[in-house]
Amino acid sequence: MMRKTSVILLSAATGAALTLFVTQPRAVFMGSSARAATADTYRQLNLFGDVFERVRSDYVEKPDDTKLIESAISGMLTGLDPHSSYMDAKSFRDMQVQTRGEFGGLGIEVTMEDGLIKVVSPIDDTPASRAGIMANDIITNLDDEAVQGLTLNQAVEKMRGPVNTKIKLKIIRKGQDNPLDVTLVRDNIRVRSVRARVEQDDIGYIRITTFNEQTTEGLKREIGNLTNQIGGDKLKGFIIDLRNNPGGLLEEAVTVSDSFLEKGEIVSTRGRNAEETQRRAAHTGDLTKGRPVIVLVNGGSASASEIVAGALQDHKRATIVGTRSFGKGSVQTIIPLGSGNGALRLTTARYYTPSGKSIQAKGIVPDIEVLQDVPDELKSRTDTKGEASLRGHLKNDGDEKTGSQSYVPPDAKDDKALKLAGDLLHGIKNSASAAPTPGNDNKAATDKAKAAN
Repeated sequence: MMRKTSVILLSAATGAALTLFVTQPRAVFMGSSARAATADTYRQLNLFGDVFERVRSDYVEKPDDTKLIESAISGMLTGLDPHSSYMDAKSFRDMQVQTRGEFGGLGIEVTMEDGLIKVVSPIDDTPASRAGIMANDIITNLDDEAVQGLTLNQAVEKMRGPVNTKIKLKIIRKGQDNPLDVTLVRDNIRVRSVRARVEQDDIGYIRITTFNEQTTEGLKREIGNLTNQIGGDKLKGFIIDLRNNPGGLLEEAVTVSDSFLEKGEIVSTRGRNAEETQRRAAHTGDLTKGRPVIVLVNGGSASASEIVAGALQDHKRATIVGTRSFGKGSVQTIIPLGSGNGALRLTTARYYTPSGKSIQAKGIVPDIEVLQDVPDELKSRTDTKGEASLRGHLKNDGDEKTGSQSYVPPDAKDDKALKLAGDLLHGIKNSASAAPTPGNDNKAATDKAKAAN
């Protein structure tokens, strides 16, 4: 019988990289030492059973057996490393929605403010935008139920639902004396993981916020749109912004990297056994037709983001600008546990860049380091400690690195990394001249420069 599992590469904070593979059950040949170890293991399991029964019978209040078991499983997995864990059925469903990047909903990006739901922006061509929902609208009620007291996740879950079902929103809008009642019909919503704009009239800027099932499709669309909008003869190159991108689908990281490469290895994963090593290679077809590429990274760029940055850096296909990335270099496997039982998220391998470097607890070091000017009130909160600071993280050979700036100025005109990327594409600076001069307090770049291509 074949056992199907899902291999995922988890980001530092959210998301998962998902591909499917099928494994054959392993034959087991046990010697005397193995049998002794197994016997000892089963003695320990008997101990667990004794403790479980004692808690059930003697705890001050009658415990929930299901929660006891789930807590025991969670403790076992979290004791392995920071990224192995148990997901209950709801968490598993949420992860699947997140990785698909597609769900039944309304099409609004929201945040929580003073206990109420505030609209950040409606997504184009969705029920919310068609109904006239506006940025800064305050949602106070969902189907006549007050949102006060709900968490943001609980409110979002209520707004999502099956396609073609209705929901009524009560909205407070600045300038309107009375609340507005709006009834929306849920539709199929795709999360925008890729956003783009024209920079300085002749540069294509593409921001990738996560790697879900829609990312490569969105990247291809935006490269085409920007090329047509700017004009092929005028287009100087592309800036790919991966800053504070926590990661996502491994398959999408591979295909995004492949979009800029003609050949060569993109990433390899190596497990406990040599035969489990897998290598992913690029296919012919650079969507940018060889135009220069600058990739922006920082301390919040993790996992799938690091795969892309590492592949393009090793192949000298892009110049990496910013600060050292997070250093999340391990692969997780999602193992469903049957209907209603959730899934295991288990670390099963490490991944390596094309040159054979492990990113684990080290991160991607940019070709040109750029430190932003951080407002005084934010200085204590803009550095990411990185993978190396996580308790129980997988160790790496050599010096591990921790701590990297992750601040991105909200106004593009204050963004030093973005400005330097534009200068490089315009030829105002080359990578070598971008290094700081002695006494320069900006620390705009280091002398670890490589030419942009």
